[in-house]
Amino acid sequence: MKQYNEHKFNQLRKKYPLFEYFSYQIEVDARTITMFFDFRVGESLKFQPQMVLHLGNHARASLAYEDLDGLVWHIGLIELLSYWKSTCSADIQVRGGFLTPEQEKWWKKLYYHGLGEFFYQNGISVEEDNFVKFVQDLSSARYLSSQFKYKKQPQSTRVIVPIGGGKDSVVTLEMLKTSREVIPFIINPRQASWDCLEIAGFSREDAVVLERVIDPKLLELNRDGFLNGHTPFSAMLAFYSLLVSYATETRDIALSNEASANEATIPGTRINHQYSKSIEFEQDFAAYVKTYMGDCAHYYSYLRKYNELWIAEKFAQYPDYFPVFRSCNAGSFQNRWCGKCAKCLFTAIILSPFLSENTLFRIFGKDMLDDADLLPLFEELTGMAKEKPFECVGTIAEVNDAVKRVIEKYKGKYLIEEYCKRVNL
Repeated sequence: MKQYNEHKFNQLRKKYPLFEYFSYQIEVDARTITMFFDFRVGESLKFQPQMVLHLGNHARASLAYEDLDGLVWHIGLIELLSYWKSTCSADIQVRGGFLTPEQEKWWKKLYYHGLGEFFYQNGISVEEDNFVKFVQDLSSARYLSSQFKYKKQPQSTRVIVPIGGGKDSVVTLEMLKTSREVIPFIINPRQASWDCLEIAGFSREDAVVLERVIDPKLLELNRDGFLNGHTPFSAMLAFYSLLVSYATETRDIALSNEASANEATIPGTRINHQYSKSIEFEQDFAAYVKTYMGDCAHYYSYLRKYNELWIAEKFAQYPDYFPVFRSCNAGSFQNRWCGKCAKCLFTAIILSPFLSENTLFRIFGKDMLDDADLLPLFEELTGMAKEKPFECVGTIAEVNDAVKRVIEKYKGKYLIEEYCKRVNL
């Protein structure tokens, strides 16, 4: 539900003018890398999240602190967004490192477009040039950015594949494991992630796992009415993947972001729920890593050239995953498809041309294409509404292509066909 929080936004910025990236710490042993961040807003608000990277079978005898330092400092620059958005302070003071003017511009672009959904859903009008300013604390900067040490990983047969438990990462995993040594990477594993990992032939110890915890203080602020909303999760994943690259001595990082991630969620704008999955961010990130982080790793999307229908058809070739994969955010904690959200409906539509009715029913527990309550979401997915759902879904053209295939395949069986006739789709 869209909120109109511009007045609250201005009040909070006045009350909390400065957000501080105060400090970070690293603890290292052979099997884990533990990161502590300290973010502060004035005297009253302090956030101290802790993250633990478990290396599993990829434990190393030694990890050089000086090679971790710049990587973890950069992770703090993306982690701070989750906390900054509660007050949207006009200034961000950065300690422990230094950003050049070119780097400041890069980060402001990421923050602005990565928070595009957040600003839109809160009814906040801001400009990229002036919505935030970086304040450099040179007295506390341990190094200039050029003095951080980054170890460039050599080319090898290994490849890091982030696993989320959905169909896209399954396709990437299955395609790459036939020719490469895959290192699965999972953030806060849910049951679907573990199940997909097992079906692919990996043990839990074969995966690198990030335990990422939100400071409870932020959840308290959310309950108290501070600003809240979407942040660019995939950008956070990108920076953590650099740490995994170093820890496992693996250069290649293969994401599962498809071509459809480039389409705006709000037509005619640059507001995109999937901004940090887009080719624009991918190219920007690659350039940043090459220019400012010693070209330490190679981050790319293995599925970028494919559309959602191709990926769905490919996924349909792996029936072992049908009972366990999950793409529904609403039901993720219960490891189920909720059957009521745009992500469930999109997944059902895009798979329908390639799977039988019985198979689809077993996956979702219902006839997803025969539920009149989902027609508003259907309008959003097919472009009949003013905006697409704020979910990771395919393009309007891809959805309509799939719908036409479904109509031809089932010939009058589903409510979806009658609805399409009424709106002349």
